[in-house]
Amino acid sequence: MNPNDPVNSHLAPVAVPDPAALAAVQRLCDLTDPYATGPAEDELFATAMAEINAWHAERSPFFRSLYEATAAGEPFRAPLVHANFFKRHEVLSIDRDAVDLHLTSSGTTGQKSQMFFDTWTIRSAQRMVARIFERNGWITPHEEVNYLLYSYQPAPDLKLGTSFTDNYLCDFAPARQVEYALRHTGNGHEFDPFGCIAALRRFAQDDVPVRILGFPAFLWFTLERMRAMGLPPVRLPEGSLVILGGGWKGHADQQIGKDTFYARVTEQLGVPSDRIRDTFGSVEHCIPYIECAQHRLHAPVWSRVFVRDTRTLEPLPYGEVGFLHLVSPYITSVPAQSVVMGDLAELHPGESCGCELDTPWFVHRGRAGVSRNRSCAVAAAELMKGLS
Repeated sequence: MNPNDPVNSHLAPVAVPDPAALAAVQRLCDLTDPYATGPAEDELFATAMAEINAWHAERSPFFRSLYEATAAGEPFRAPLVHANFFKRHEVLSIDRDAVDLHLTSSGTTGQKSQMFFDTWTIRSAQRMVARIFERNGWITPHEEVNYLLYSYQPAPDLKLGTSFTDNYLCDFAPARQVEYALRHTGNGHEFDPFGCIAALRRFAQDDVPVRILGFPAFLWFTLERMRAMGLPPVRLPEGSLVILGGGWKGHADQQIGKDTFYARVTEQLGVPSDRIRDTFGSVEHCIPYIECAQHRLHAPVWSRVFVRDTRTLEPLPYGEVGFLHLVSPYITSVPAQSVVMGDLAELHPGESCGCELDTPWFVHRGRAGVSRNRSCAVAAAELMKGLS
């Protein structure tokens, strides 16, 4: 293995900060099958949660007081912390000089989650993404691709989690060309629909696959603009892949149903349905949730997913809508191992999907109370005002 190869580096071993205190966390995050499930995995997960709770209780006065008041004596359970907490507070369980990466969750306006990552936390999360890409056959180190990124073009001091993620995903196949939908102007970013259309038409004439990554609203807007201009469909080369993420947020009133959206991508770009996948993730919880071929968001082995009543926060049964609650012991830098998101969702048993995966899956039902709870997609959506 060449350690300097980006793909190999993302799959390479990485050690927890304290191998004695976090032995189960290490074993859990070292699991190579992203969707392994069973009693052994459940037991390992519970042990890892007990370890990470003890880790944060020892290092974070905030978490220690919360844990002792609400969850002491329940090793698997961690206190519920709402994602909005991280928009107003910087709470670390590591020294500042151990911070390897600092990311925020929103654009140039609105509240920002300030999340800090040590080497273990960010590299273990990246390795999870690599494991899922590997399982799906999307790691092609010997095949160039053209990239169209529906995200922010890198700029000095840009620390947005979405921009970091989309650029990281470019490591899994070497780039021939890279185009950005949100171009850096020197004074912020602007959405460039005509540049996106030109890139798609140019890429369709090339002999390598295309990978489209980023906000779905911008891709939809590009398809709409192509249709309004009377442009014929293009056919992107075989092997092209669409990985969406970030949601519709600020344009929820214009959100298109998934089946309709995917059908338009196939119609206008020639990418088949099984090569179009949505994702869910956040800077507060970096575990990757990537759709299966049936377009369901399954929980990977490194996390557990719950849905909680919006009034009582009690866990809800399958099929009922409530707050999305995400749990994982992977994070050592910040006590964000048990986060209640500002998102509504419903959970379903794994066997009800019909794909080969057995872990539970969830349906994202949008944001709850979005007027003040802005995200990077909200800020990005503002760039589209007046363009539709």
